[in-house]
Amino acid sequence: MNAVFHALGDTTRRQMLHDLASGERTVSELAKPFAMSLAAASKHIRVLEGAGLLRREVRGRTHVCRLDPGPLAGAHEWLGFYERFWNGRLDLLEQLLRDEDVVRAKARKSKSRKGDE
Repeated sequence: MNAVFHALGDTTRRQMLHDLASGERTVSELAKPFAMSLAAASKHIRVLEGAGLLRREVRGRTHVCRLDPGPLAGAHEWLGFYERFWNGRLDLLEQLLRDEDVVRAKARKSKSRKGDE
């Protein structure tokens, strides 16, 4: 999972994965939006391959890449734990703030009644 998060930690690689989600791309096609050399693009692709997030196939002299989303499932599951944790904490905070609003509203109401006397 460390390799997956390392790969996802780079904007260029995240964009490459996003592009691959709509279909196969050659290394040249993946490099084009970034105006980078094929060597630089290949380095990013190797990181994505190492994380298991893409597969590269050599067709003649052309390297074609395709997304392999399998490893993302483990990352999603791991993040899901923290999503549930933070949702629970935020729900508790929301309830505490609502309770505080009720207490303040009662205090204001009580204060305004005393002023009427």
